[in-house]
Amino acid sequence: MIQEAEIDRRYSRKVTLSADLVITGGGLSGTCAAITAARQGLKVVLVQDRPVLGGNASSEVRLWILGATSHMGNNNRWSREGGVIDELLVENMYQNPEGNPIILDMILLDKVIQEANITLLLNTAVYELEKADPDTIRSLKAFCSQNSTTYHLEAPLFCDASGDGIIGFLAGAAFRMGAEAREAFDEPMAPDADYGELLGHSLYFYSKDTGKPVKFTAPSFAIDVSKEIPRFRNFKANEHGCQLWWVEHGGRLDTVHDTERIKWELWRVVYGIWDYIKNSGKFPEAETMTLEWVGMIPGKRESRRFEGDYMLSQRDLIEQRTHPDAVAYGGWSIDLHPADGVFSERQPCNQWHSKGVFQIPYRCLYSRNIKNLFFAGRIISVSHVAFGATRVMATSAYVGQAVAVAAALCKRQGVLPRALYEQGHMVQLQRELMKTGQYIPGLVLTDDADLVARARLTASSTLAFSGFRRENLRWKSLDIGAAQLVPLNAGAVPVFSLPVRASGNTALVVELRVSSRKGGFTPDTVLATESVALAPGMTDLELDFKAVLEEAQYVFLTFLGNPEVQLPYTDQRITGLLSVFNGVNKKVSNNGYQQPPVGSGVDEFEFWCPQRRPEGQNIAIALADPQLAFEPDNIRNGVDRPVTGPNAWVADPKDADPYVSLEWDTPETISRIVLVFDTDADHAMESVLMTHPERVMPFCVRNYRIADAAGNVIYQKTNNYQTRNIIVLDEPVTTDKLMIHVGHPSDDVPAALFAIRCYGGVQ
Repeated sequence: MIQEAEIDRRYSRKVTLSADLVITGGGLSGTCAAITAARQGLKVVLVQDRPVLGGNASSEVRLWILGATSHMGNNNRWSREGGVIDELLVENMYQNPEGNPIILDMILLDKVIQEANITLLLNTAVYELEKADPDTIRSLKAFCSQNSTTYHLEAPLFCDASGDGIIGFLAGAAFRMGAEAREAFDEPMAPDADYGELLGHSLYFYSKDTGKPVKFTAPSFAIDVSKEIPRFRNFKANEHGCQLWWVEHGGRLDTVHDTERIKWELWRVVYGIWDYIKNSGKFPEAETMTLEWVGMIPGKRESRRFEGDYMLSQRDLIEQRTHPDAVAYGGWSIDLHPADGVFSERQPCNQWHSKGVFQIPYRCLYSRNIKNLFFAGRIISVSHVAFGATRVMATSAYVGQAVAVAAALCKRQGVLPRALYEQGHMVQLQRELMKTGQYIPGLVLTDDADLVARARLTASSTLAFSGFRRENLRWKSLDIGAAQLVPLNAGAVPVFSLPVRASGNTALVVELRVSSRKGGFTPDTVLATESVALAPGMTDLELDFKAVLEEAQYVFLTFLGNPEVQLPYTDQRITGLLSVFNGVNKKVSNNGYQQPPVGSGVDEFEFWCPQRRPEGQNIAIALADPQLAFEPDNIRNGVDRPVTGPNAWVADPKDADPYVSLEWDTPETISRIVLVFDTDADHAMESVLMTHPERVMPFCVRNYRIADAAGNVIYQKTNNYQTRNIIVLDEPVTTDKLMIHVGHPSDDVPAALFAIRCYGGVQ
């Protein structure tokens, strides 16, 4: 095609797009917001200035996705985030247990393009906006570097999930940058000027062993880390990727406008590290290793934080305060870093955990002065100290899902974000969120549209838990304290029994513990103690604590550490049952016991955490009185994970064809069925670098079928691995009975269901 050669000035192509919601930022918060909003029926434009989705989780940065589970190194049991981020993590686990970041890129892109309501703009940066009035955004302008196109993006609602808050900044939204003084929110952890007010950036590298000698010549800009990096002796030849999270810089600079400068300094450090590993002579094991990948953009921790109608602060987290507008939760430690980063003489981080998860209120998710602007991700309305816990990606993604459902409700109600709170729509928002799989601590889903609420529930069998089987026991030394989490009914605590082995004359101390906080999993209250004298060899223990529980709850049957004792473990695993250990997890500053500085406003307590599979077997205890904690009515109690109890129906392992039956007095027309299975919300599912022993969680029902009153199979599935199965029937079924047949996942794990929900129309 021949075009005119000369003209005074040319303009890039212009395209106008209109949507219900424009989301800026394709990190996990923006991605989860976009998917959720699209499924809520909103037309969405997702604008991402990078070539891939995922932000810090993408192949461009390669940080593992974590949230409340915190590497399974805290007391937040069954706390992995639900909804879309759970769907993504479970999908990545199935397709990518090796943790390949390229495959994660693919999964995120695939999930987004499957949603017809999403228009995805990659390599497209927002640079300007227009306002309808001083408090309202009308449209955004964005430019795509790859197709030389300027986009004009119009919508009634906008979500800033950009990390640096470019939309909020351009719009004039109130924001903060740096740390508040201690007095601002009564935060004892507020840092002083010496520690610094901002967290820096990190940039990672990957190495690999080629099997033959490899030489490396450092670039001219590499620094001598042995002279400039105080912690240079901590480097290891086999450590790479986000294991080097502490290679951090930029906290003394402007973490928005100085990002390129910070990146160059990090490149100087990274290539200096590799030069030291390869050429210092102190790492002979690195002789055959090569540098496979170095990040091109740094992973950014902190820049702007925007002000909503509420600012979450330290006491909200540590005291686990409740909020009437709770829409999400967090559970990462308050994780602050010295501003000098890798150049600091200080410890690379300062992590202090709360005793459990904390609520995040809706009022933190919209601008206090720009009427149609939501926030998602790390820029939400929190203090610098609270930011230390809310900034991590799974928490950010969870917030994104809350924003998306709120945006859909704004459209249905014809209101702006603040009005959802001020006009009393919080119960409706919370209900709609929970229907998307969003667990909100302390809340229960009550849904009048769910036909299961008025059905008669029966089951082919129900597990009456009286202990684990005793075949093929594994014997393990009690080098550190071990405990079995057991859900007990209200009333007298049953007598526990188990065999133990001793290598000599010794005393075994066993405590019956509970959490002082309802629904918590920090065993900080001792109800009773037994000290048992053991002789060498096998002893059959009977433990009668003579305790009474006022309500059904979890107890910790706690065996204090004694290396002369061995406990029996079983490969049998059951939904809602778990063993925990008073061990150490250095990844999250867990030394078995949290002892914070005096006056820090942080609790002192023990950590009791699970082991990763293939370890983490249950202690082979028996109970004199069977516990009825797995009844079929659990599937409609509105909680889809273990909290104060298992909240699941579990079939008897001996039942060859377990099923749940739903019966109605008159026929109901059903078009949509939701099933919620157990994909082990206690497993952290880190997305990259760390590998996992399985693709499918061992508790997850793989095969099931649904039949009507006449026995006709209306739906069946094989090889399921996802938590939530949403079944939209090709043709609605009118029946007065449904039977959901679920196969046992394995001989070691009985079938379980957290929830069944049935709807007569589009919900």
